[in-house]
Amino acid sequence: MESNVRVRFAPSPTGPLHIGGVRTALYNYLFAKKHNGTFILRIEDTDQTRYVANAEQYIIDALDWCTIPFDEGPGKNEKFGPYRQSERKELYKKYADVLVETGWAYYAFDTSEQLDSHRKGHEAEGKTFIYNWHNREKGRLVNSLVLSDDDVQNRINAGDKFVIRFKTPQDETLILEDEIRGTIKIDTNTLDDKILFKSDGMPTYHLANIVDDHLMEISHVIRGEEWLPSLPLHSLLYRAFGWESPKFAHLPLILKPIGKGKLSKRDGDKLGFPVFPLEYTNEVTGDVSRGYKEDGYFADAFINMLAFLGWNPGTEQEIFSLEELVETFDLKRVSKSGAKFSPDKTKWFNQQYMQQKSDKELTDLFLPILTEKGISKDSDFVLKVVALIKERAVFINDFWELSSFFFETPTEYDTKNVKKNWKPETGSLMNELIDVIKDIDDFSSENTEKVIKEWISGKEIGFGKVMQPLRLSLVGKLAGPHLFDIISMIGKEETVKRIQNAIKTL
Repeated sequence: MESNVRVRFAPSPTGPLHIGGVRTALYNYLFAKKHNGTFILRIEDTDQTRYVANAEQYIIDALDWCTIPFDEGPGKNEKFGPYRQSERKELYKKYADVLVETGWAYYAFDTSEQLDSHRKGHEAEGKTFIYNWHNREKGRLVNSLVLSDDDVQNRINAGDKFVIRFKTPQDETLILEDEIRGTIKIDTNTLDDKILFKSDGMPTYHLANIVDDHLMEISHVIRGEEWLPSLPLHSLLYRAFGWESPKFAHLPLILKPIGKGKLSKRDGDKLGFPVFPLEYTNEVTGDVSRGYKEDGYFADAFINMLAFLGWNPGTEQEIFSLEELVETFDLKRVSKSGAKFSPDKTKWFNQQYMQQKSDKELTDLFLPILTEKGISKDSDFVLKVVALIKERAVFINDFWELSSFFFETPTEYDTKNVKKNWKPETGSLMNELIDVIKDIDDFSSENTEKVIKEWISGKEIGFGKVMQPLRLSLVGKLAGPHLFDIISMIGKEETVKRIQNAIKTL
């Protein structure tokens, strides 16, 4: 692969960044880094009606959290700037004019009312109205292909609204290549004459996209499947300008968990998972959308999960560091078909990354949660707690629920299990156990277990008659790590206190 690989991620700042967009950014990043190339962020804000003021910063913050920051973009290494399309407005008009001059585009003065009338007329006849070679030069449409040069200029001088449309070639079969989908054949007679320049003085995505990709020397366009229908026009635009076309790769959709349809925010709201990398607050409505970061996901786990939504390494390996993803990533292993999103698999990835982290790392993440709850404990104690509970956790926020009994005496008990395991004779058994515990000098987990189990065996009763009520006394429910590890951690005095509380309460 050539060393001058340049790819871009070009989102529109119309709201929070969907995970589908993050995956597009990730694949561009992986491809660039694998080939020692450049990953560019370009803000495509030509649609001013949908522009959201805080969306651009959100995009940048999301890429940073995902550890896939851009090499070039707004405010960073601006070799080909500006990187916001709204700041390149005059540039696009110049290129649109070039296409008009060379016969690849034309002025169209049709009003929205006129076009609507044409559509309704076609519908009445059971047809679909398409603005292209069928009708653009037959006199029913108002454009520079049928008007005289003087009439066109007079209309422009008079301030008549117009758009610039691309003049799609007739009777031609386009042979297009996609890095993922292979050869694609398109009959140009089926294409409409897309608008390149709007009446508000702004370019459409199609023109701005091509001009920017050329001027920024983009070598590969890696984008979502939804842009595949635009490939014929974009390829024709490169031909019209006489420019070398970049290579194209269209990524598969991320599908709903049920496997049908594109994943949406509504799916996340309904099934209880985020579809955005970071929490997002709508500045107009005040609505807050959940984010993977705030839900407790590790950035590297999130990225690892995203990488597998449409790509596979060809091996059984599933856990990849970012560096390993860069080394392994190949567009040839990206699927043509959609990738079904799985909330459970996403949690699995996070849990795998949880287990890979050291007890010290996890302790450092857990300590602030304890501080928020007003609990001050020696970090060595917390480290031991983390070591005992981490295998059961998916998120750091799970640690408190899994370990609260290490830090606070239970005040409530699981009613269902109390009814099942706390019998009329249990209180007297627990009082006997208190005496046994008070006599233990070596309060290590191993010794305490040995002494208590010998006492139970000596009484010739089932272990469950003591062990279940004991766990209920210490934890409040039948959960938690090895019971004698808990006893050793909380100490003799606290153990006795909790058993006494349970006897009084239950």
